[in-house]
Amino acid sequence: MALHQKLHEAFFVDHAEEAGQLLESFDPDEIVHLIEATPPRVIADLLSSMNPAVAAETLGRLPDEVGIQALRSLTPGDTANLLLRLPKKRHQALLRRLPRLLAKDIRLFMEYPAESVGNLMDVRAFALPEDLTVEEAIRNVRTHAPKDLHDIYVIDRGRHLVGVLSVRDLLLLDPDERLQSVMRRDVIHIHPMEDREQLVDLFAAQRFMTIPVVDLDERLLGVIKNEDIIKASQEEATADLQTMVGASRDERALSPVWFSVRKRLGWLEVNLVTAFLAAFVVGMFEDVIAKFTALAILLPVVAGQSGNTGAQSLAVVMRGLALRDIRPAQWLRVISKEAGVALLNGIAIAATTSLAVYLWSRSAGLTMIIGFSMVTSMCIAGLCGAVIPIILKSLNQDPAQSSSIILTTVTDIVGFFSFLGLATAFSQLLE
Repeated sequence: MALHQKLHEAFFVDHAEEAGQLLESFDPDEIVHLIEATPPRVIADLLSSMNPAVAAETLGRLPDEVGIQALRSLTPGDTANLLLRLPKKRHQALLRRLPRLLAKDIRLFMEYPAESVGNLMDVRAFALPEDLTVEEAIRNVRTHAPKDLHDIYVIDRGRHLVGVLSVRDLLLLDPDERLQSVMRRDVIHIHPMEDREQLVDLFAAQRFMTIPVVDLDERLLGVIKNEDIIKASQEEATADLQTMVGASRDERALSPVWFSVRKRLGWLEVNLVTAFLAAFVVGMFEDVIAKFTALAILLPVVAGQSGNTGAQSLAVVMRGLALRDIRPAQWLRVISKEAGVALLNGIAIAATTSLAVYLWSRSAGLTMIIGFSMVTSMCIAGLCGAVIPIILKSLNQDPAQSSSIILTTVTDIVGFFSFLGLATAFSQLLE
């Protein structure tokens, strides 16, 4: 390896952020020539440190094998953001050559539901790093910006949105000022999984030319342009008109009665079946309940706590799935975390419950049974609250539609069975 190449690589490895800032002032072909022989992990760090527009152009000109290896070292979100800036054929070709599970994770950040903000988003948002001078920023605008540019979004080197600046203001500023000292920091933004109605409301309140779209970590993903906002407003008005006559496929507040009945009745029937299942479990222990009436009094306590535990877990996971904060590769980690939280909460609640039951009943046996039952039922409920929506999602079903019904059944049955089963097994302690 030539000495100058070794020096380049050492600089790139030890000072990736500074190197990225320096490289983005070069022509993309020159950048490719300088970095293509460096390790993929280093190339990924350099791309992450560059202006997104320059990084995407550089990625598009890298040899396929080099580009593929570099993409494997980036986060799925960063990869999606770069790929979406490339021509469709090019990014699809790169995706096909990535490992299947990684490609699946990346596609989650590239595809959004039809009614979401992300579906309207233009990922080619023009953004500049906050550490550029005004003179450097103007040079970037001339080289890379689209002709209809109005707002320049300012990001840090982690691509987090930190400010905004209009093109007009940029041209009037001192050339030696840094963007971080002249930008406006109070930037209204929106998440890509928000409903378009939120977007319309923002536009109606503020009359923006553009609205930036950010992820949960406030990393800039794209921008919604004025014409897209107007289009969304028109579609929202049309949807409201359809709602008034019940023409929508999904139920709305003003849908016809029979339409609503058809939407709801099936799930009510399912809920009835699950209620009978829970009642059947209680009926299995009819004799022990008749013998020890205290069990009937305490039964709702166990079932209620397991139900609340499962509902908490369900709400967190459902939100994560809805906002795409959870990728398929992270499902096992999320399930383990929710089970752990439920276990620790179960131990704490069981301790409090056991103390209260002992003071009320003075029965060590009943205290032990309800304590173990609470820990068991709450741990299983928390686990199920995470597993059920993930399973439904993996089966391409809507978790919001049926998760709560399934979870209620599971938590009731588990709560009843654990408490009454332990009471039957250790009935001699209740004498």
